[in-house]
Amino acid sequence: MRVEDADGVRTVTFDRPDVKNAFTADVARDLSAALENLSPEAVDAVVLTGDGDAFSAGGDIQAMAERDETAREAYERVRGTLGRVAEAILTAPVPVIARVNGDAVGAGTSVVAACDFAYAVQGARFGASFVNVGLVPDAGGTVTLPRLVGLRAAKELAFTGKLISAERAADLDLVNEVVDADELDTVVDEMAETLASRPTETLALAKEAIHANLGRPWPDGLEREAQAQTLAYDTDAHEEGVSAFLEKRRPDFE
Repeated sequence: MRVEDADGVRTVTFDRPDVKNAFTADVARDLSAALENLSPEAVDAVVLTGDGDAFSAGGDIQAMAERDETAREAYERVRGTLGRVAEAILTAPVPVIARVNGDAVGAGTSVVAACDFAYAVQGARFGASFVNVGLVPDAGGTVTLPRLVGLRAAKELAFTGKLISAERAADLDLVNEVVDADELDTVVDEMAETLASRPTETLALAKEAIHANLGRPWPDGLEREAQAQTLAYDTDAHEEGVSAFLEKRRPDFE
C-alpha cells in the first residue's frame, strides 16, 4: 500500500499488481490506517486507486485456501479488517474518491460502493463475486450496495456473482462517470480540486448526516455482515469455491 500526500490530497494506492491488487488482512489494515490517521487540517480529499491494470480483484484466494482459523478468529478478522475498511471510508472526515483504473471485483466493488465518489475507465468491470467462492459480500458490501444501487440490483450482484460493465455500474450509480483511460486523472483531479475548495468541516458534517439518515445504523449492518461471513467461511460452498478457483474449473455447488 502506497500513501502519498500532495497539495491537500492523500492518494492511497493498492500496490500488488502481480495479483491484481487482491485484498489480504494486511492490505485491509493498511488501508484503514491510511484513512484513520489523516488530518483534515492537512488533507482535503482522499483518492483510492490501484497499481497496474486493476483497482482490486477482491480477496486473495490463495490466502483463503491457506487460512486455518476458528469461527471466532474468522469473525474477529472480518470485523476487524474488512469491516474496519468500510468504517474508515464511511467515517473519513474528508471525501473519498475511488479512481477505478481497472476491474474492481469482490471487496474491490465494496470499497468503491463505500466511497463518496467513483470514476471508472471504460472496460473496468464490477461484481460482488463472493458467492463464487461460497461467501457473502463483505468490506461493507451488504450495507452500502443496497443503499446505493437498490435492493433488487444488490441482490442480483450478490446472488449471481456476475460481472457488470462500467457503463452498467454507472447506470446503477455505483460510479459517477465512465471515462477514457487518458481522461481519468483529469476527471479525478478536477473533483479533488473542487472538494478541496469547499469547507472541509462542512463536508464532514454533511457526510455524517447523510449516512446517519440512511435508515438502519451501518454499525449494526457491519455487525450482521461479520456474523454472516463467519458462518459462510465454515461452509462446504466456500471450500468448493476456493478449490474450483485454484483448480481452474467451474465450482460444483450442492
